[in-house]
Amino acid sequence: MQLSEIIKALEAFAPPVYQENYDNAGLITGNPAQDITGALICLDSIEEVIDEAIREKCNLVIAHHPIIFSGLKKINGKNYVERTIIKAIKNDIAIYAAHTNLDNVQQGVNAKIATKIGLKNCSVLEPKTGLLKKLVTYCPSEKAAEVRDALFKAGAGKIGNYDECSYNTEGFGTFRAGQGTNPFVGQQNIQHQETETRIETIFPAPLQSVLLRTLFTSHPYEEVAYDIYPLENEYKQVGSGLIGDLENPQDELNFLKGLKNSLKTDCIRYTDLTGNKIKRVAVCGGAGSFLLKNAINAGADAFVTADLKYHQFFDAEGKILIADVGHFESEQFTGEIFYDLLMEKFPTFAVRLSKTNTNPVNYL
Repeated sequence: MQLSEIIKALEAFAPPVYQENYDNAGLITGNPAQDITGALICLDSIEEVIDEAIREKCNLVIAHHPIIFSGLKKINGKNYVERTIIKAIKNDIAIYAAHTNLDNVQQGVNAKIATKIGLKNCSVLEPKTGLLKKLVTYCPSEKAAEVRDALFKAGAGKIGNYDECSYNTEGFGTFRAGQGTNPFVGQQNIQHQETETRIETIFPAPLQSVLLRTLFTSHPYEEVAYDIYPLENEYKQVGSGLIGDLENPQDELNFLKGLKNSLKTDCIRYTDLTGNKIKRVAVCGGAGSFLLKNAINAGADAFVTADLKYHQFFDAEGKILIADVGHFESEQFTGEIFYDLLMEKFPTFAVRLSKTNTNPVNYL
């Protein structure tokens, strides 16, 4: 199987355009045309994981954290990043990372945490803006249903739990076909007036090229009139963190004990108990302190995340229970997302979950 096929499946689930601007998700080493014999899935693609890939005869490593975040000026093996890259290239091993783009999709990293701790009715805590666009096109009214249906099948027209959404207005268009044309209606060199439907529909930015190919294929005109507008609407299916509800309210200490067990963590740092039951819970895998205010404003009783600094615990101010479970611990199940996705798409492909513990933090 070519690497490009695997990348296509990964990026359909977590499009790179959803990553934060500081991130470096995508293909780190390797050639998209490379034939892949097996994939090793990990959280951190460090040197020990490359060694494991060599032993297991896997020439692709799929990681959550990119091994390279900033540019490398020299590659001479003086640190773990350079040694990892050198070893991967020497052994013809491709490295691919899906990081904050996987964090930001609704069924990504935070959904995995939510599932582990039993949250229901989840929604994105801080939806992103600037990721939606509107397509407007005009076509003969008798062909409008056909064009609309094609656009819907290509992924347009989804708003929350509704799909096939569009707005349509009737009017007429004018055009004059020139020499060398083959007009669907009208004649060359004569202005034609046609009853047309203006179709407006919303779509996620990553689908633009697919949607335009679909429009050009389904539309009857030789020259298709269309407009694309960027939107600032919140995209409620993409963004930072999740919030959901426990099936039954829990005492704070029982909640923390259950959290420690379900997330398999050796240490939870937490704020003073508030005395309230825990029902509504916000989560953010990795460093999520930036979402504390969002969690409070959304009415969360507890916020599960990692990497909070000392003074940030004061910011709870008795309004919410903060549970810092550790960075590795909050993301350690991310590999299951990659594994399930690839097994669904390529059931006969060799995929392994790494057995290397890449957590750099130890507890005494």
